[in-house]
Amino acid sequence: MTIFHPLAQHEGGRHVITTYGAGKRLRVRTVHVPFRPPFSYALDPLVAMGLPSVDVWFGFNPLACARGLVARAAGRARTVVLWSVDFTPDRFGHGRLLTRAYDRVDRLCCLHADARIELSEAAREARDARHDIRGDGAPTYIVPMGTWLARLPRTARDGFDRKRVVFLGQLVRGKGVELLLDALARLDVEAEIVGGGPLEEDVRRRAAELGDRIHVHGFVPDHRQVEHILAGSSIAVAPYAPDENTYTRWADPGKLKDYLAAGLPIVLTDVPHNAEELAQRAGAELVEYDAAAIADAISRGLASPDRWRGRREAALRYAQRFDWSTLLPELLEQLGLNVMPAR
Repeated sequence: MTIFHPLAQHEGGRHVITTYGAGKRLRVRTVHVPFRPPFSYALDPLVAMGLPSVDVWFGFNPLACARGLVARAAGRARTVVLWSVDFTPDRFGHGRLLTRAYDRVDRLCCLHADARIELSEAAREARDARHDIRGDGAPTYIVPMGTWLARLPRTARDGFDRKRVVFLGQLVRGKGVELLLDALARLDVEAEIVGGGPLEEDVRRRAAELGDRIHVHGFVPDHRQVEHILAGSSIAVAPYAPDENTYTRWADPGKLKDYLAAGLPIVLTDVPHNAEELAQRAGAELVEYDAAAIADAISRGLASPDRWRGRREAALRYAQRFDWSTLLPELLEQLGLNVMPAR
């Protein structure tokens, strides 16, 4: 069973509970709550009541994990795992009551869950320091963000000829979509912008001003459609803003793995913890957070077919280490769980 609660305000109040069995989806139930995050967080436990007893409870944030701890105490969950998908020092602002409450719950889960999973060593170290955890917490495993390589379409070897730029991600401050539009104004290329968020209306308006060569898809619910958009592009952009408090510094952004798995050369700012490694081993190019610098990097990436193909091959080779069909069985074995995930 999976339970999806909206995380960001622009996701609305739609909660989705899905039940699986015999390797297929059996039932989907949707609950609409008239509150948006973060005000809806307190109602999350009330959305899916009467859950069955489970062998393993994975909580992908502290509130979800804390609910698992309650289920374990009631004998309705045998193993509870905190799987942290990001880290940021001041989640809801420095010194704010909501941030202090979040930190308390996060620390409780780090100490009392049966296992803890972090996306990167940087995130583990930062969370330990934040909560003053010194080896007395749950056993911790580092599992990077993965992707299902076997099902993914890839850029064609002549994908260079499309001269098409792609951006995947939430349309929010800090992800750099506004800066990308400034860069695209300097170029004569097509672009695909995939993602929703509070900036979507502004992005659509600016894209229209630049002509019909920029396609804004908004949020695309079917990730397989997203994968085909990526595979039909030539170069990907991830211009994160260099904010000291952004969670991107400690996380492992999933869109970068999607870019790599598609074989896309990446233009990237030096913000994610693995940015330098991507530049050295995965065909990425690091640039300053500047529209002219991004435009120049895109131009360089589309200037030589041979160099583009070399970067494509580097991205595909590097992506091999992040196949979920390898990462998940290894993790489940480490956790002592006799479960094999469906591909």
